[in-house]
Order: sequence, then structure tokens, then C-alpha cells
Amino acid sequence: MAQKPKLYYFNGRGKMESVRWLLGAAGVEFDEEFLETKEQYNKLIEVGSLLFQQVPMVEMDGMKIVQTRAILNYIAAKYNLYGKDMKDRLFIDMYVEGTTDLMLAVIPLPFQQGDAKAKQIDLIKNRAVNRYFPVYEKALQGQDFLVGKQLSIADVQLLEAILMVEEVHNDVLSHFPGLQAFKTRTSEIPTIKKFLQPGSKRKPMPDEKYVATVNKILFS
Repeated sequence: MAQKPKLYYFNGRGKMESVRWLLGAAGVEFDEEFLETKEQYNKLIEVGSLLFQQVPMVEMDGMKIVQTRAILNYIAAKYNLYGKDMKDRLFIDMYVEGTTDLMLAVIPLPFQQGDAKAKQIDLIKNRAVNRYFPVYEKALQGQDFLVGKQLSIADVQLLEAILMVEEVHNDVLSHFPGLQAFKTRTSEIPTIKKFLQPGSKRKPMPDEKYVATVNKILFS
């Protein structure tokens, strides 16, 4: 029996959350080792587990895989979530890079305060409403999935991005009926529905403890 993938990251969302989402959508069980001390992090570097001295890192299939996009692409290809041919993968990659850009605007929020945080919140809504969501709304016209006729990493990550932005602006889909329908539809896919249930390995919005742990390990 193959070993379950093992994820090395902090006990929170960050760049690892999309990996958790994708494994969840693929119906793959996984283990996690949470970094709680600088000593843990340094040990991973010392033994050569982190190619570029950075997390996230996923241990699976006898490899220690780093760099978020490499991790996601490997999982997507392994579990048939990466389209049927090179053209599909091209469009999947373009859509994924768009949702990644949007989510990278949300991820720093817990680390920001005051005016900087307020400006970032406004930026997130502006980009979602005027740059990114119109693209996905148009792409989904007349079809259930962004690319082809089956679920791909592009759909999984779009749902993740929608839910992340809604936590900041709960009315952000008010002018996007196609995305509203997409959200409802994809949330009912059995593996995704399971991942969205309480008690799953999906992480909540980062709290002060998470921020303090990351700052202590990476910046102290």
C-alpha cells in the first residue's frame, strides 16, 4: 500500500492551502507535519529536504517536492485533473495563474494592519470584480467546467478563490450569476463537499497564533 502524501507547512492556509484543496478534490487522504518551531524548519533545511530552503514541501511517491506550482501540477497530472491534452493544459494554466494572482492578494491580509490592510481589502474587491471574475464568468457560459467537460485544477482553484474573496467581501458575486451557479455546482461534487465539511483538513481563516508562528519561524 502506497504511503499517503505528507505535507510540511504551518498550521494554517498560506501557499499550502491550494495543495490541500487539490488533494481533497482528488479524494486523496494525506498527513501533515506542522512547523511550530524554528528548529523544525532549520532541520528540514539541514537534511536537504527543502531544495530552496522554503516551504511548502510535499513528500509523496518517494520524492520531496517543493515550489507550489510544481506540487500542484504534479498532483493535478497524477489524479487526472489537468485536462486531456496540451491545449487543455495551456488554458488550465492560464486560468490557474489568474486565480493564484487573486489569492496572493488575500493571503497577506492577516499580516497587515490599519490603513495598509484597508487598502488591500479594497484592492482585492477591485481586482476580483473588474479583472478576474469577469474572465471566469465569460469562460463558464454554456459549460459546467472552465476547460473541457470534466473537473480540473482550474475549477478547484477558482472555487477556493471565490470562497476566499467572499470571506473578505461577502457580496462579491452579486453581479456574476454564472459564478454563483458554478460555486453551488462544484461545492456539491462529493469529494469537494466532503472537504468543505467541518472537521476536514481545510484550514480556517488565519488567526493571531498562525501569524505569530510564521513570523517567529521565518523572520525572527
